[in-house]
Order: sequence, then structure tokens, then C-alpha cells
Amino acid sequence: MSDYNNKTFFFLTGLPGLEAAYVWLSIPLCAMYMASFAGNSLILWVVKSEPSLHQPMYYFLSMLAVTDLGLSASTMPTMLTIYILGLTEVAVDMCLAQLFFIHTFSIMESSVLLTMAFDRFVAISNPLRYSTILTNPRIASLGLAIVVRSIGLHIPAPIMLKKLLYCQNHQLSHSYCLHPDVMKLACADTHINSAYGLFVVLSTLGLDSVLIVLSYGLILCTVLSIASKTERLKALNTCVSHICAVLLFYTPMIGLSMIHRFWKQASPCSRVLLSYLHFLTPPVLNPVVYTIKTKQIRLRMLRLFRLHRGGIRDSQGH
Repeated sequence: MSDYNNKTFFFLTGLPGLEAAYVWLSIPLCAMYMASFAGNSLILWVVKSEPSLHQPMYYFLSMLAVTDLGLSASTMPTMLTIYILGLTEVAVDMCLAQLFFIHTFSIMESSVLLTMAFDRFVAISNPLRYSTILTNPRIASLGLAIVVRSIGLHIPAPIMLKKLLYCQNHQLSHSYCLHPDVMKLACADTHINSAYGLFVVLSTLGLDSVLIVLSYGLILCTVLSIASKTERLKALNTCVSHICAVLLFYTPMIGLSMIHRFWKQASPCSRVLLSYLHFLTPPVLNPVVYTIKTKQIRLRMLRLFRLHRGGIRDSQGH
């Protein structure tokens, strides 16, 4: 078992020290996945069903929902296998496929959040030209660019990792496969892999976060130039949902990165919990945030539920 060919699996890690409670922990995890799939599917259904929501803002929200569904589907297989069945082994090929999808959908989410920031900037700074700037073809082009960028940047990662020899301990630090986690188990030189991973992170998550902050700087300058206090508050209120989504996505990621780099003595449990917050919380809470803070979404959901309930009563009455 000294090389890749003789070692065909890795070992994943759940919450250290809580192995006896895994079956109970699987209940809230299953509830989170169900909430994620139900909430994001409901967002897609509402946007598709209501012609009045066929606008750029809601198209981008649909992209975010699709990305959240993909991110949940990417982490779910190994998470539930660990906590429900108690199995921690994962085949190398499956592990590489999982890390490809997790990182791809993570970059997609960051890219969608950036396009949503651009959408808010256009809506506030050029409201009269909003529909002419963000036309359907341009939105489709942005969506295609997001997909191509995310997939294209991550295709080399599993290919490069598969060529490495893994002759050290095959215990991973998380409940799913991540590029840095798999790379550190290799006994070969990983400088190229590390440099490539750093390039991908800086050119995607790093660049996106800087551009999002820049967008909100421009939005703030535009809002402060508005004379009416009521109009200023109204303009800022349209950004609340997006700001919450950005914080939900980036805050745990930054915290996890800081722990890995500057707090080496941090407990493994804290790292695992932060990774759960990063990958599991946004898909669950994004639909909740947008439903609560977006009046149009909330009203359309209530209307659709009332129509559905009325249809059931009519069919029962007949």
C-alpha cells in the first residue's frame, strides 16, 4: 500500500469525538439537505411560474438557486454515508469527482454573487437603462461565462491529483473531498498543484470578493448622492438580501482559511464545523433570506400556495 495503485480509497472524517452520536447527527443534516432542495426548487418554481418575475434580478436569483442545488448535491453523498451508515471510505476516483464538483459549484456561487452585485449597481445607478443594459441575451451570456469559467478552471485539478502518488496516511480532514486536503496526502512534489490551486483561488474567489466590495463602494457613492432619505433607504433595502448571501458564503470561508493558516492548534472539530457552515448553510438560508426580504417573491409564493390550496379544495368538493 505504498502507492496510488495499491491504495484505491481515502478515509473521510466526520465530527471528531462524536462518533457515537452520528446517527442522531444525521437527522439535522438530512433536514438541512431537504430544506436546501425544497427551498431552492421552490424559488425556481416561483420564478418560472410568474411572468412578472421574468426580470434580470430574478434570473440571477434562479442561477444562485441552481448553484446551491449543485453544491448540496455534491456534498450530500459522502456526508450522509458517514453519518447514517458510518462508512468513511471513499474511492479515489469518486473523491476526485466530488472535489471537482464541490469546487466548481463553489466558484459558480461566487461568480453568481458577483453578477448579482453588478445587477444591483446597474439597477441603482442607471434605473432607466436597467432593462436595456441587462437584456436576456446578455444574462444568458453571463450565465454561460460563469459555467465555462468554473468548469474550465477546475478540469486540470483532478487530472493533476490523479497523477500523484499517495503513500502517506490516507485520512482526510473533512467529510468530503477538497483539493488542498487531498493534495497534502501525496508523497510526491506538489508545488505545481499548490501553485495552480492558489492561482484558481486568487483569480476566482479573491477577484470576485474584491469586485463585489468595489461594486458596493460605487453603490454607496450613488446612494449618498440621492437627495431624499426615503429614496436612499429604499435603494439600500434592495441590496440587503444580496449582502446577506455574500456574508453567508464568504464569512465561513475566510474563517476557515484563517484557521488553516494562522491557528494551527485549532481543534479538528472547529475546522469541520466551519467547513459545514461554508458548504451547507448558504444553500439552506439563501432561499429563506430572499423569501423574507424580497416582497415580490414572498407575495408570489403566498399567491401560488393559495391557488394550489383552493384547487385541492375544489377537487375535493367535486
